[in-house]
Amino acid sequence: MGKVSVKENKNIYQQTRESLGLSRAAAAELMASVGMTEYRLVKIEDESVTIQPEDIYALSKGYNAPHLCNHYCSKECRIGQEYVPEVKLKDNIHEIIVNMVVSLDTMNNKKARLMEILADGKIGSDELDDFIYIQKELDRISLTVEALQLWCEKMMGEGKIDKEEFERRKALTE
Repeated sequence: MGKVSVKENKNIYQQTRESLGLSRAAAAELMASVGMTEYRLVKIEDESVTIQPEDIYALSKGYNAPHLCNHYCSKECRIGQEYVPEVKLKDNIHEIIVNMVVSLDTMNNKKARLMEILADGKIGSDELDDFIYIQKELDRISLTVEALQLWCEKMMGEGKIDKEEFERRKALTE
């Protein structure tokens, strides 16, 4: 293994590589089939080049780190900064499920109020606070769904979920 970096303020891409115990050379070797070179990896980590979507894809697949795609979209992509929320990768499926159940229960309790608000096709000033609260709960559900998807991708990358079987069964439900 190469020298350990003493650089402060490492970006997420360097932190991820180092958390896996990979040198840049070893990481580049993992991703050689998708065109990642050690030189390019150095430039990405020292932020002397603008990272491209193809780079993110290679890093996320090579490191089995699907959260890198979300990070890029929510933090570095101009469009994503406006439309894509940041999702925190959770290794604990129980935390994801508890968050989902709490959010769904909250929405179940608020669905009648949402119907009242939306019944006339407009949101009055007396309804706005309730609507904003409900919208935040819906956003929370959406983030929980995204966290579950990231968890599934990570488990597939680790071989803990059979990816081909998962995709086959998922296609059957569409």
